Parts: sequence; C-alpha cells; structure tokens
Amino acid sequence: MRTEQTQTMRTIGLIGGMSWESTAEYYRLLNEFTRDRLGGLHSARCVLHSVDFAEIERLQVEGRWTEAGEILAGAARSLEAAGADFLLICTNTMHKVADQVAAAVSVPLLHLADATADAVRAAGVRRVGLLGTAFTMEQDFYRGRLAGHGLDVRVPDAEGRALVHRVIYEELCLGIVREDSRAAYRKVIDGLVADGAEGIVLGCTEIELLVTADDSPVPVFPTARLHAEAAVRTALAG
Repeated sequence: MRTEQTQTMRTIGLIGGMSWESTAEYYRLLNEFTRDRLGGLHSARCVLHSVDFAEIERLQVEGRWTEAGEILAGAARSLEAAGADFLLICTNTMHKVADQVAAAVSVPLLHLADATADAVRAAGVRRVGLLGTAFTMEQDFYRGRLAGHGLDVRVPDAEGRALVHRVIYEELCLGIVREDSRAAYRKVIDGLVADGAEGIVLGCTEIELLVTADDSPVPVFPTARLHAEAAVRTALAG
C-alpha cells in the first residue's frame, strides 16, 4: 500500500485551450503524476488560463505571431497574479512565442522542448523524427531548440507534413480520432524510421490522442506527458 506523503507543492500555471482537448490531458496527467508521487488524495496545485483557440489559430494562419504572443503573455501575467510559481504553455506550436511569454513575467517558464529533449537523451536516442503542426515541423523555433540539445531532427516529406498537419487541425483538435488517420500516421512514422529516426517525437500535444507506442517500431516521446511529468517534478523539487 502506498504511504501518503506530506510535501509542499509549488503552484503550476497552465496557459491552455490550444486546443482544450490536449489541455484536458494536461490536467489529468498533472493530477495522476502528483497522486503517484504523493499518494492518498493528493492532487496538483495548478491554475489555468484557457484562451480561445479560434482566435489563436487565425493569427497563426495569418502569420501574426507577435499578436498571438501578446495574448499568451497576458495569460501568463494573469497566472502569475493568481499565484503560479512557474508556467507551462500547453502546446508545442505556440512555443514559437515562448520568449515573448517568458519576458512578460518574473516566474520561470518550463519549456516543452527542453523537457522532451531531456527525455530523449535519457533514453539514449539522438536521431528523432518529429511530428507536429506544419509550423512546428518546418520552422526552426522547435527543431532548433531540440538540435541545441544535441539531437538530429528529421521531419516527414511535404506530403507527410501536410497530412499530419491536416489531421491535427481538422480532427484531433475537435476530439475526432479516426482509425484511417492512425494508419496514415503509422505510414509517416515508418518513413521517418526508414530515414534513420531512432525515436519519434509526438511534437503536437493532440497527437497523443491518436498515436501510442504500439503505432511505432521505435520509441515514441509524447510531449504533453513528458511536459506534465517534468512540471510535477519541478513543483515538488523545492
């Protein structure tokens, strides 16, 4: 029987809603990891600011990233005012504005790509395939952050990137999980493995609704789960 522990936990601030489907997973994971660490009826100390994803998505498409960053920076300030000791952006893509968000507050931002890279390196993997939105796969803000940790990052070809992106926005962000899309993702993963990938980074938090370890011949790294796990470790470390 697990012995319940008494331990001070810092408050985790969540910038969520992008999409709320994955933010709900964050909340579940944070509480499960806290219960596993502390036992009994313990749950995570956290506060959530959930934005309207329709507004954010429109700004993404239009390339108005600074404006999107201003919205997230405002959310960060509200979380700091609510007592958050550190912050999470609960989406991979919006880490494009992570520096803008971090600059808006005095509390730390726990970067999702850093938590992911730590887990990849701990597994002894150096060459990874990256799945995510087109922004995440094609731009340097995320790939470059992983590469800065010594990782060799591969992405699907143009057709594969388009398919992965479409499924995220047209299905997973709406809570739709389709078997034919899972099969299509498996083919994309197989292509990355054939290109030398030793692991697959699920670099969009919604992908974890569709893809599991059973769908890949190499280890998968589910970024929302890794981020949440790192957050609980951080919250309990002090």
